[in-house]
Amino acid sequence: MAFSTTSSIGRIPFREHTLLKVYLGVFLMVWIWTFLGTTDNANWWTENALTIVFIGGLAISHRKFKFSDLSYTLMFVYILLHIYGAMYTYAENPAGYWLKDSFSLERNPYDRIVHFSFGLLLAYPMRDYFTNHFNWPIWVCWLLPVEITLSFSGAYELIEWAVADVFFPAQGAAYLGSQGDIWDAQKDMGLALSGAIISMVLASLVKRMQGKINPN
Repeated sequence: MAFSTTSSIGRIPFREHTLLKVYLGVFLMVWIWTFLGTTDNANWWTENALTIVFIGGLAISHRKFKFSDLSYTLMFVYILLHIYGAMYTYAENPAGYWLKDSFSLERNPYDRIVHFSFGLLLAYPMRDYFTNHFNWPIWVCWLLPVEITLSFSGAYELIEWAVADVFFPAQGAAYLGSQGDIWDAQKDMGLALSGAIISMVLASLVKRMQGKINPN
């Protein structure tokens, strides 16, 4: 079956979807690897609470709504970035340290990459859902992913504050990963918003190009 970029009523179920089975298998193997290799078990569970909610939500809703292959691929890449970050904590991620040393950066940038990827990789699946699940004007389906990305980013920063300062203060510094930057939350939100805008602009340009190539 061809790689789909748009959801439709005729999407195949999970039991017949080879690509989704591969993604799930790879995810579970990487997830277990990150748990076995984590340097901070408490932080791993804290970071992965939302992973469990996210994957559970996709599984529960799969019978009613099936995303396109492109959307599942983007979500798959994002969740791998997240769980790899949770393995070491974002601020202590080895890939981030490699980037820091290679480009002479002032801080480990891995958390910035994941926040940017939140907008870049998840805005299209949101548009995919809105376009095919609701009878909304097209412009709303393009705009909402950007607005929701900013809203979710702000909500996540509030969750980080609550977890780090109220519920689990012992894990506060590791979970926040602000690395001494007083504007860390604002920069993370700005990066997520930028990623969502770029994603929607690129998707719009590709759609326009496809329309010119295949006008019918």
